[in-house]
Amino acid sequence: MSLVTRCPACATAFRVAPPQLSAHRGQVRCGKCGEVFDGIANLMDPSAERLRLEPSPQLGLFDAARRAAAPTPLPRPSPPGQAPVPAFLAEPPAPRRALWWSLAALALVVLLAQAVYHFRAELAVSVPAARAPLEAACRPLGCEVPLPRQLRLLSIDSYEVREDARGEGLIVLHAVIRNRAPFPQQYPSLHLTLTDEANLPVVSRALAPPEYLEPAEAPQRLARGLAPGGEASLTVYLDASKARASGYELVLFYPS
Repeated sequence: MSLVTRCPACATAFRVAPPQLSAHRGQVRCGKCGEVFDGIANLMDPSAERLRLEPSPQLGLFDAARRAAAPTPLPRPSPPGQAPVPAFLAEPPAPRRALWWSLAALALVVLLAQAVYHFRAELAVSVPAARAPLEAACRPLGCEVPLPRQLRLLSIDSYEVREDARGEGLIVLHAVIRNRAPFPQQYPSLHLTLTDEANLPVVSRALAPPEYLEPAEAPQRLARGLAPGGEASLTVYLDASKARASGYELVLFYPS
């Protein structure tokens, strides 16, 4: 699209294109007299009268002879009060930084919430005062704040498997589990494997905490967990009448 603007100093009319006007917010230099004027405010209807059009005023900016005669740099845009900028020349609005920062803050809150949910057990142990708020936050979500389950901080100090003196194919498992963490932990499950002379498994049995803790003490001990630096001794009787085992292995684990 082509427009026509008139220099207010020498009344020379020029044909201009919108990109020329928008380059310096409408400020152009007359290619004939060198006057700097507001090309937007001086736009005119090219069909109103027959006009003798000069080259675009922008070309004057690149004419070495005219630049030498008028070296003055283009002035800054006129202050408010000049003619309104046409819609097609208006610059797009600046990005809404407030919206961007709001979205970034929301993403950070979600990330922190996920971290708190994942480490809620350790957080409740490290900061006891946080347990009640964490439990209150979990209640509507249907989750709990369990004791920590750091398997690498648990160990089997000693264990043995032997035949029961009463015979009848029973074996007795004696073991001592130690919690090396500075906080209480959930009691782990046990996995006992009996092997033959070729070290191949012949019997495998998983034992959950209620199965190896004394029934009368199990609810209270499970609620308290294995104390920091504490140990738990256990004795379990198992039926191995159908197995001819010569070795055994005991492993701790937490069910997924």
